[in-house]
Amino acid sequence: MYFSANYGEARQRFLAAARDRGAHLESFPLGELRGARGEPLSTDVARIGASRGRSVLVLVSGTHGAEGFAGSACQLRALHEAAWTGLSVVLVHALNPFGFSHRRRVNEDNIDVNRNFVDHAALPPDSGYGALHPTLLPADWEGPAHAEADAALLAHAGRLGVREVQQIVTSGQYTHPDGLFYGGSAPCWSHRTWHTIIGEYLTGYERVAYIDLHTGLGDRGAAEPIFRGGVDPGAPRRARAWYGDALTNSEEGTSSSTPIGGNSARALLQDLADAEITAITCEFGTQDGLTVLRALQADNWLWQQGGSVQQAGSVQQAGPADQDDPERSGPDPEQVARIGLLMREAFDPPDPQWRTDVLDRGTAVIAQAAAGVLAESIGG
Repeated sequence: MYFSANYGEARQRFLAAARDRGAHLESFPLGELRGARGEPLSTDVARIGASRGRSVLVLVSGTHGAEGFAGSACQLRALHEAAWTGLSVVLVHALNPFGFSHRRRVNEDNIDVNRNFVDHAALPPDSGYGALHPTLLPADWEGPAHAEADAALLAHAGRLGVREVQQIVTSGQYTHPDGLFYGGSAPCWSHRTWHTIIGEYLTGYERVAYIDLHTGLGDRGAAEPIFRGGVDPGAPRRARAWYGDALTNSEEGTSSSTPIGGNSARALLQDLADAEITAITCEFGTQDGLTVLRALQADNWLWQQGGSVQQAGSVQQAGPADQDDPERSGPDPEQVARIGLLMREAFDPPDPQWRTDVLDRGTAVIAQAAAGVLAESIGG
């Protein structure tokens, strides 16, 4: 009921529901870039309640583009059903609208937005990604080079351990712009826009409950609240009180996610140093980690080495390889469809039970955050 078929539909439904709630709305257009269907791209912000006060609940979708369908659905259900009495709420829809529309996890520059919030004057060093990069971006996807790359990646996993390889691959890398989990060499558009939104919408509150909605990690259909920090030392206690035993922590090794650098919660901690922040990622599981990684590899190969990306009924930019070589033909449409299906199953499975679980469990996590930040305000 609340899941949308594409970014354009999700956006229009979000805006309509926000208007029905009497929300203050503002859109942040992504320049001249267009979506997969030729539609304009924008991050949209809705605020319900006072612009200043004791507490605010912040719900963000689409930081990782293709994962935005679940986040948008949770936001839409909340707009239709949640009461939020005595609480201000700020909903940020499609922080990475390009990825959302094109069903990519990354943005228009192949940047992982949730690895981009770092000090770009002192980027993290290569932690081993460079050695793995050739195994993650083979010269072909359905040929001998891919098989050789897989064998090499398995050899690395056998030598280093699967968890260590996961950490190296997913923590964020800043040396290979055509690679996976690339954090960028400068603040990207979504990064700059998020800081603007924080400055315009979140500086007037004493307490901030932050939920960044994601898919792709953990048990299928489960909602995992992953602690992302706070400015004050009481943040872990608050998060545990709000989310109970379900709360995990990447830094402590209890999460499906290994520790990552440059996630969007860092911007909150930087810009709202005087606020009491309790930040989590809410992660909805889809498939096992290796299957999700395979989808990301396939999508990246398609855009980096597969030539022009064209899907039925869509208007889509050419991939970098095709722009550099006008003589190069685009990939096999059937191959494009197969890779698109891999991404769909990894981040937005069209499974009715999965969608029901996401909505029900996501609603429960949002309710926990709302109740928690309100209780802190009353108690404080």
